[in-house]
Amino acid sequence: MRMLKDDIERESHYHRSSPERKVNRLGREKSPYLLQHAFNPVDWYPWGEEAFEKARKEDKPIFLSIGYSTCYWCHVMEREVFENQSIADLMNLLVVSIKVDREERPDIDQIYMTALQAMTGSGGWPMSIFMTADRKPFFAGTYFPPTNHSGNAGFQEILQNIHHVWTNERTKVIESSERIRQFIASSASPAIKSKSATEHVFRLAFDEFSKSFDSTYGGFGTAPKFPRTSALSFLFRYYHRSGNIQARDMALTTLHKMADGGIHDHLGGGFHRYSTDERWHVPHFEKMLYDQALLVTSYLEAFQITHDRKYAHIASRILEYVQRVLTHPEGGFFSAEDAESAVSPYYPEQKKEGAFYLWKKSEIDRLLPEEEAKIAEFIFGVEEGGNVEQDPRQEFIGENIFFSAHAAEEYAGQFRAKSEDVAASLERAIERLFDERQLRPKPHLDDKILLSWTGLMISAFAQASQVLNNESYLEHAERAARFSMTKLIDPATGTLLRRYRDGEAKVEANLSDYAFFIQGLLDLYESSFQIEWLQKAAALMEDQIALFYDQDHAGFFDTRGTDPTILVRMKEPYDNAEPSGNSISILNLMRLSQMIGKSYYNEMALKSLALFGGQIEQIPQALPHMLVALDFSLSKPVQIILAGSRKHPVIREMVDEIHSRFLPKKIMLFADAAEGQAYLSRTVPFIQNLTPAGGKQTVFICENYTCQLPVSNLETMIDTLENLQQKNKPNVHPLRDDGGL
Repeated sequence: MRMLKDDIERESHYHRSSPERKVNRLGREKSPYLLQHAFNPVDWYPWGEEAFEKARKEDKPIFLSIGYSTCYWCHVMEREVFENQSIADLMNLLVVSIKVDREERPDIDQIYMTALQAMTGSGGWPMSIFMTADRKPFFAGTYFPPTNHSGNAGFQEILQNIHHVWTNERTKVIESSERIRQFIASSASPAIKSKSATEHVFRLAFDEFSKSFDSTYGGFGTAPKFPRTSALSFLFRYYHRSGNIQARDMALTTLHKMADGGIHDHLGGGFHRYSTDERWHVPHFEKMLYDQALLVTSYLEAFQITHDRKYAHIASRILEYVQRVLTHPEGGFFSAEDAESAVSPYYPEQKKEGAFYLWKKSEIDRLLPEEEAKIAEFIFGVEEGGNVEQDPRQEFIGENIFFSAHAAEEYAGQFRAKSEDVAASLERAIERLFDERQLRPKPHLDDKILLSWTGLMISAFAQASQVLNNESYLEHAERAARFSMTKLIDPATGTLLRRYRDGEAKVEANLSDYAFFIQGLLDLYESSFQIEWLQKAAALMEDQIALFYDQDHAGFFDTRGTDPTILVRMKEPYDNAEPSGNSISILNLMRLSQMIGKSYYNEMALKSLALFGGQIEQIPQALPHMLVALDFSLSKPVQIILAGSRKHPVIREMVDEIHSRFLPKKIMLFADAAEGQAYLSRTVPFIQNLTPAGGKQTVFICENYTCQLPVSNLETMIDTLENLQQKNKPNVHPLRDDGGL
């Protein structure tokens, strides 16, 4: 019992555990977000039949509140609304209140986000839904203030209006909720007839991204700006396919400007969730695991394309942050860090967004020697009055957000100093400022482990081990994979589970959990050539097909369909902050088909691409990772098969050379005359005959399992790869101003 109380007090956002405050039902949960609301006077229920039965029995509507533990406006609404005793009393009287962690239950979140966007034209969190006892929504919004403010309805008034229409206009409520349910059902899977998209959609998508591209600051559209990593993945592949320099430069400019901006943590590494302005300067300060993983991949690909060490450095700094802050001692990865934190250790209840990251000039002057302070302030754009120009909420007065205002070379030229001395001083300043920042109250850490995001991070570490030739990154990926296969397996069924926290694994794994984890295992195999990772990926793909694949129409459902409380079984193709489970699943199917010779995997992938073909052609910019899968399907994947000893210096040299290149449609296998080769030969028989030529370490470079002559030295392998790349490229001039088309 003591452990439960400690857990609640640790996670409850303001540690409101005074004797007069009772713990509500959420105190029995493990979700950090639900535990943050455990001391609210609201009579919260977790999602489940108990709440639905109460609503039916008492003839009340349900208020569904969806958010996550590092959501800034979720915290604001909790403070202003759910901690307000009079509003809580009204909620307890008029509605049945349910609280859902969207990161634990993305299936619930997706359904009601569809409803919210249909009713309001936009979405966000906290999500506020009023619905019937049979879970049909009829009114929706996001953050509501406690009372009417600046023409916006307050939550107290909304509650009273909902009660009025529920009591006096029930028929309208029921009719409205049924129309919305029908809309959600129609949105659940593609209604357009299956149609195979062709490569002309790549140009359509490129044109759309070009229209919204910010040529000054990078990124797409205006503020707020999010890292659209799926878009960057597509643009890099479009460049690789077409030679379109503009596509490449749009992606590189975005990554460069993000790295220079305040969205990038210049002291501790990692990236914040999004920028509130067009310059990437003022971030929304929370840090999400999935952003770190996806951005590592983007920066690694930029490094492979350009060989500019800056991109490799940024990827390494992200991974350092993840290792330091977001890694479970046994190997999994935590979900996120909060945007706000206490302004002082002496007043933990006084919280402010960005408090951990912001600096006054006087603080820096006090901490650093005069010359180091001068250098750091010049390079990071620190100003006496603060460097946040637009601050409508007046939260950052006098504060500075670090960004790359100037390069060290600029300081050296302007103040007649040696560049190497300036760089050394800056490093000392960063180290001292970082150590000082570590003494501040830290943002809340959401320490739940999600399988999907862990899968993305396994991919990031595995890819970094390849591209940066760093064995420790591979070890981190392997530890996380073993953690997941130990902790996130349902012992009763052998299927995967989604969430692990504090010794408890819970929630059925959804499509993204399977897809992202399988992708991580495939990347892990191509990094280590340990056959167990490929075997596990193949076994999990069979499970995924059985649980999620639509045998009638193709594509994958997002859920298993076993939870009777889920209103609609969705089938999502759109790539948002994370790639869709369908786009990654299609890629996994095609990769596995090439790796283990199961042709029906490729047939499933092509049928699924055709299912979403109409959407791909209508709005290709909304499905950029599906375009990545389409690009793979329309290409000839190159199989690179190594024969010999994995640790032999010649093999290692060849592997390093391969990984240094941007080859997005390559498949790597290892014929090691042991368990791995025996496993592969069962479905790809010709691999049994691939042995070291003349006793030398050998590389076979193949298309459709038709191999060129075996290669046993680095120079010949490089020539073979370059000839193959040149053969598969269209006849375009790489420097044409029109982008090469």
